[in-house]
Amino acid sequence: MLTDSDAHASSTRQPAQANLSGRLGTGAIVFMVIAAAAPLTVVGGNVPLAIAGGPGAGAPVGFALASLVLLVFAVGFVTMTPHVPQAGAFYAYATRGLGDRVGVGTAAVALVAYTAIQVGVYGYLGWAVNDVLHTFGGPTLPWWVWALAALGIVALLGYRHIDLSSKVLGVALVLEIVVVLVLDAGIFARGGAHGVNVESFTPHAAFSGPLGVAVLFAITGFIGFEATAVFRDEARDPERTIPRATYLAVLIIGGFYTLSCWALVLAAGTDDAPAVAQKTLDSQGNMLMDTAQAYVGTALRDVMQVLLLSSLFACVLSFHNVIARYTFTLARQDLLPARLGVVHPRHHSPSVSSVVQTATALVLVVACAVIGLDPLVGVFGSMAGLATVGMILLMLITSAAVVVFFARNAQLAAGRPWQTRIAPLLAVAGLLTALWLVFSNFTLVTGGGVGVSIVLGAIPFLALIAGLVRGAHGPRGRV
Repeated sequence: MLTDSDAHASSTRQPAQANLSGRLGTGAIVFMVIAAAAPLTVVGGNVPLAIAGGPGAGAPVGFALASLVLLVFAVGFVTMTPHVPQAGAFYAYATRGLGDRVGVGTAAVALVAYTAIQVGVYGYLGWAVNDVLHTFGGPTLPWWVWALAALGIVALLGYRHIDLSSKVLGVALVLEIVVVLVLDAGIFARGGAHGVNVESFTPHAAFSGPLGVAVLFAITGFIGFEATAVFRDEARDPERTIPRATYLAVLIIGGFYTLSCWALVLAAGTDDAPAVAQKTLDSQGNMLMDTAQAYVGTALRDVMQVLLLSSLFACVLSFHNVIARYTFTLARQDLLPARLGVVHPRHHSPSVSSVVQTATALVLVVACAVIGLDPLVGVFGSMAGLATVGMILLMLITSAAVVVFFARNAQLAAGRPWQTRIAPLLAVAGLLTALWLVFSNFTLVTGGGVGVSIVLGAIPFLALIAGLVRGAHGPRGRV
């Protein structure tokens, strides 16, 4: 296990290294984390999937349950935060609680999961740009053209100081949340199709179909919320900022998803919502955009289509920043080449890690284009499925790390059984259930066959095993 003395010794061995710096407050970190969740994208994509494939009108309960599971997970996560000096999020927590070997395995899973979801969103973004251009009578180009253009802009922003990225993400996030809240308000003001009611939250509605499908797509929409800890070195006051940002991120994301899902159900009518959502899946309509057209007019629908692009761009920019800081932290711990741990002298950013992350994304996007994968099913669907399995696995390991850490340091857990033992164990139970739900309905997420889905679902576990094997060569072996 990495102790405080180990961390001190590591820092004294590298006195000449500059550190990341910044003055990010709670709001700025929350902006970047929620931007990674791409709330407008989730409302337009995950919500119809949850309604059509899940319990129909009861789908909002799935989002509420997922929020509850992640909120319970956050209790142990933030309680351990003051005792984790590194900014490596899941890797740092696993190392602190379960030792270096498990930490290396966790790092491998994190890099695979984050990279996968970022590439997947590039595919979705390329498709979405073409869809918007087609709506306005513009040209239709291969999806990868737009994906590579976005990748270039992300590379530029990611290379510079984190404050620039936070400002870009903040503007994009505020706009996309506002436009959906305006739609929600319009639906509630007009009473939906048959009046405002709470039927969605009754046991009858919640269990009228597979509730697990709704929980599954809800959890997929939360990917990246734990990245609050990745920005520890750039936070104004990490001891307070990180816990506050984590709780706020879960509450805001969960509340926003649940409210918007309920609003879309009311707009279509509780009985008709599954059929309306299914039209989105069959490419015979668009539940979100069609609802906007009906309740708030063409102008807002057009604005929403454009903001969908900014939502996706904010998502890939946020994941780029997260991955670059993960590799930076791992390099500082001698788990990756030392060059990746260099800080830019002027921008105070992990510039080398940022460039490497850009190159990795470029290679993968080009590979998907050469293979000829469909941007939604082949790229986004498969990568989102892989990332969902990876993220649940990471949270399971982290919750176990919290339990073990406080069991070994009983004096730190004194008088706090809920935060240090009960909540983390409940999180383990909830996350195991979520993992079972994901695998039970995995082909719905990936959009592929059983064979392809099995391979994709196995990749995070193979990454964990590879990391464990690599970590066995020594506490500072390279991953």
